[in-house]
Order: sequence, then structure tokens, then C-alpha cells
Amino acid sequence: MSLIKSKAVTPSLRHRTKIDLLGISKKRPEKGLVKSQTKRGGRNAQGKVTVRHQGGGEKRLYRIIDFIQDKKNIKARVAAIEYDPNRTANIALLIYEDGEKRYILAPNNMKVEDKVLVGEQAELATGNRLPLSHIPAGMPIHNLELSPGSGGKIAKTAGSQALIQSKEGEYAIVHLPSGEVRRVLLTCYASLGQVSNLEWENVSLGKAGRKRHLGIRPTVRGVAMHPNAHPHGGGEGRSGIGMPGPKSPWGKPVGGVKTRKRKKHSDKLIIKRRK
Repeated sequence: MSLIKSKAVTPSLRHRTKIDLLGISKKRPEKGLVKSQTKRGGRNAQGKVTVRHQGGGEKRLYRIIDFIQDKKNIKARVAAIEYDPNRTANIALLIYEDGEKRYILAPNNMKVEDKVLVGEQAELATGNRLPLSHIPAGMPIHNLELSPGSGGKIAKTAGSQALIQSKEGEYAIVHLPSGEVRRVLLTCYASLGQVSNLEWENVSLGKAGRKRHLGIRPTVRGVAMHPNAHPHGGGEGRSGIGMPGPKSPWGKPVGGVKTRKRKKHSDKLIIKRRK
């Protein structure tokens, strides 16, 4: 897939780019693999905003993705590559030999009519899913489990991939997309290849309205607010934050403040922290 740059016919088109959907082979999702979504606009059961900058957006059907892929040693055929409005990556519709249909994350270079297999006997081919013990070091992987049978948790966004650096005892040393290096049990499964839609990070929305279609509301600077609305607010004219360090709208220090638990059970598995 590549980027398409619009002609500057209008101001909103001057900087807009979009992804060429040449590889998309099916427009409508599979009826049995979707469910409706209830929009809450970032509000909880009391109607209070708990997540800011959310609201509006186009109506979407949620595509049910199989992150676990527990149908082992049963071949599946890639019936279609589809666009998913709920995520950055494309998805692939699989039809198994027993007739069941499931969606998975589509890896880069996956095509219609490709074969996918899950299990220890699967070939080292893009889209197949194997335990880390059967994947050689240096191969790109995605949809990586952190505990056996829990389903993919790591490297699921567009263009992301993890790399197996080495294997020590019952663990594989994996370099994650964030830059973190950690131990993962060799019995955990991962899919081969890099996640599709590599050009997604280079897309320019071009206008504010396109962001509203995505359900993202405007972000306002704290210094532009009233002092009752933000700790940075108030002052005569254009002013600074008026304090030694920045704070959140609720008065807590931000910017470099660590929020991870001091004693987390997975600390012993982390070799190198993320960047």
C-alpha cells in the first residue's frame, strides 16, 4: 500500500494524504463476525467525563478479531483482506477447512488465497503462528502472547513487529516495538511477519473535520483556560504556567512522573526498559 496525495483544490486538501486501498479485496464485513458498539463519549455511568477529547465520530461495527487463534493444525485460506475502522492495521478473513470463518490481523504482504496454519508443525511463512521455541532468532513476529494461551498482547498496530534476539533456558529474549527487551516463555505463541499498513503513520489528516470523524474532540492548552478549569489557567494576557513544573487538570505533576508500580511481578522479566 502507498500514500495518495490530494491536489490542492481546496485548503483542506492541500496537505491531506490517504492510504491507497488497492490491496483491499472486500468492502463489506462478514455479518457473523461483527457486533454493534455503544458510544459513550468518554463518560461513565454517572454521565461525567472520565476520558477527555472523545465524542462524535462515524458509526462503526466492531470486527471480532481472533487474537488467540486456538484452531491448531487446521489449515485456513485467506478469503479477503479488509479495512477495519477500529484499528490501524488491516484484517484478513480466514476460512478454515471445517468451514468456520474468523478475522485475524493481516501481516504485511499477505494476499488472498494464501494458506495459514497454527501449530508447532507450521512452516516459517508469513501469517503462520508458532510457539517461540519453534521460531528462529531474528525473524519478525507480531501478535505476541505474554503468557501461554492468553492471546496476542504485543505488536498489534500497523507496521509494528518484535524480534527474537536469543533464547535462554525456558525463555526467549524479545525486543519489543517500544524498545523494551524482556523475557517471554518459549511456550507463548506469536504470528510471523510484520503487521500490515506500514504507511499509516505517514498519513496527514489535512483538516480538523477529519479528526472529528474519528471521534477525537479538540485539545485546548491549559494556559488558555480559566483558573478554575486548569492549574495553568488565569493571568493577565499571555502568561506561563506560573509554577515550577506542569500539572494535569487535576493538579497532579506530569512530564516524567513514573506511574508504574514500584514492585510489579513482571519486573523480573524485563531486561532493558523502553526508551
